[in-house]
Amino acid sequence: MSEYTIGVINSLTEKGMIFSYATARSFVTAKKVTKGLNAKIPLIIYNGAFVADNASGERLIENYFDDTVYELLDVLFENEIYPIVYSYIDGREKFSFVPQLCTCGMKAFLESRRGDVRTNAVNVLTDLKAGDIFYITCIDEPEKLRPMYEKYKDLFHCVYDKDIYSKKQWLEFMPKNVSKANAVKQLQELMSCEKAVVFGDGKNDIDMFKSADEAYAVENADDELKKYASAVILSNDDDGVAKWLEENLFAQ
Repeated sequence: MSEYTIGVINSLTEKGMIFSYATARSFVTAKKVTKGLNAKIPLIIYNGAFVADNASGERLIENYFDDTVYELLDVLFENEIYPIVYSYIDGREKFSFVPQLCTCGMKAFLESRRGDVRTNAVNVLTDLKAGDIFYITCIDEPEKLRPMYEKYKDLFHCVYDKDIYSKKQWLEFMPKNVSKANAVKQLQELMSCEKAVVFGDGKNDIDMFKSADEAYAVENADDELKKYASAVILSNDDDGVAKWLEENLFAQ
């Protein structure tokens, strides 16, 4: 994040703006890319799987898969799709994968997480079923992932999308009730907020855009998301969110 954006948001929160961010990232990686940002309320991570306290990282709301996740994993394995599986194992957050079965896209993603304490390389597929599972990420070819999306989109919360930056095809699975939209509603109730204004750039923000009072897509957002936006604002590279907040928040 730019110093300008950090400065604007920190200043506005001090004046009373109730601010948070909702991300597909983990608490660890989200904190890295928002370093210096003082978001003084719980944060939505893993697309809504958890709501965590910004200061301590304590999980305030948790959503895990039930036993149906094991059948899902078996079907993925049968179709030669070998995911990265996020879970709590013996009380510690881990993302597990089989190194020799990783696609190029997975390897690039894992390289970006080099040194992460959550890394858990395993030797056999059955080890991917360990612990309390809350998130599954597949990075592979569309012809392999699309059929799985069609098969399971009504049973789980599925996000099938090309990463807006790497252009790799992703398919993510979460428990059915998990979404940014649901987590935003939970926070809205917790903070007694009458109105929710949201910003986004990817298809995984669509449900959040549909449920919010106002929704703004940055200029470089996915075209599909823009269809659900109240308006399109400046890009993230041009500090679009911060400039909108600065111009509109207390003017409304």
